[in-house]
Amino acid sequence: MPLRNIPFFKMHGLGNDFVIIDARKREPQLTKELVLAIADRHRGIGFDQMVVITKSANPEAAAHMKIYNADSSIVEACGNATRCVGRMLLVETGKEEVIITSDVAVLKAKKAKNDMVTVDMGEPILEWAKIPLSQNIDNLNLPIDIPYKLTLPGSVSMGNPHLVCPVTNIDKINLSKTGKELELHPLFPRKTNVEFVQIIDKGKIRMRVWERGCGVTQACGTGACASLVVCAQKGLTNRKCEIILDGGSLFIEWDKNNHILMTGTATLAFHGIMKEIH
Repeated sequence: MPLRNIPFFKMHGLGNDFVIIDARKREPQLTKELVLAIADRHRGIGFDQMVVITKSANPEAAAHMKIYNADSSIVEACGNATRCVGRMLLVETGKEEVIITSDVAVLKAKKAKNDMVTVDMGEPILEWAKIPLSQNIDNLNLPIDIPYKLTLPGSVSMGNPHLVCPVTNIDKINLSKTGKELELHPLFPRKTNVEFVQIIDKGKIRMRVWERGCGVTQACGTGACASLVVCAQKGLTNRKCEIILDGGSLFIEWDKNNHILMTGTATLAFHGIMKEIH
């Protein structure tokens, strides 16, 4: 059955782009085929992720997010999408801060300087079984061979699993080939997002990302958070860094309360109505 007359917003965080459907009044019946049709950049709207926002069971929350990858799989978390939804809700409510729930977390978004948005992404998950890894192993020093290795890669979850690979020369990495291979590494039973990072200095990291279920994207918010956590634990950086992605910069802080604060832009590209999507 096609979708008809469904309003949507097209937003992006540093080029990581989203279709956002406000389903707080009317929730569409989505199938795998319909998600794939909307994701198609030639015949549909196109997105890295699609977010459906509904009413939250938490009475303090402004909305609940459900997130789909471009391959129609459901993803647990997406930092850039949270920032975009947060911006929508901040504008809608006129508040300085809003609460957003997802299937795995309760997140807070608030207004920041220079028309940016800060999201409290909560605490990083470092236990091997909760990332999850397939075996009890040192998550900061995984025995995985990567090109141009600076140190052994590390893993962390920000609600979704990440493999962070510090390298000496990020520009020589074949991101599509190596990222796809590492996404499917047997240490990750639910697959993984893959970040390659090059340390510029203690307060600045260059990062490129392969997103699980999506591919190469211009930015990944949870990936930027994970990269800071791994690099800070390895002593490569401070606990507050600028993360320079293909689409621009995010500003990540691992605060004294063990929470990760992510600050960056959230941009409305356009909005419209899906007249009919098959």
